[in-house]
Amino acid sequence: MDLIPCTVHGVFLSVNGNSSAPTVLLDVGNGSSIPIYIGLWEAISIGHGIDKGIMPRPFTHDLFMEVMKKFGISVEALHIDSLEDSVFYGKLILVIGETRKEIDCRPSDGIAIVLRAGAPILVDRAVVTAAALQREDLPKMVDIPLM
Repeated sequence: MDLIPCTVHGVFLSVNGNSSAPTVLLDVGNGSSIPIYIGLWEAISIGHGIDKGIMPRPFTHDLFMEVMKKFGISVEALHIDSLEDSVFYGKLILVIGETRKEIDCRPSDGIAIVLRAGAPILVDRAVVTAAALQREDLPKMVDIPLM
């Protein structure tokens, strides 16, 4: 697998005609981004992961991180490794002691988790080739006000 490191450019509301959808943009370099359409709560959680915001009560991803911390599990990376019928698939790479495990996850959940863990996001080159768009070719993106 040929993995390309990327960063989260941000979370936005993608507006296209009469429809809109929460979207996380992954910056893959050379002025290209991968738009991944996600749920509103995942967008809010990713936004708080970017801002390192602390909520009065933990979001699900904060709880997940706390449980992993209590059990000595660390996050190595998120691999977004395939795209099938416009659906992205990923694996969260976790480490406990000398054991490394790959856990199937939605990329939106994985992104929210790796942002909190400070771990990298790696995208398979075939996914980048299939899904990356030049920024000027993206639909209109507007900021999502976070709670």
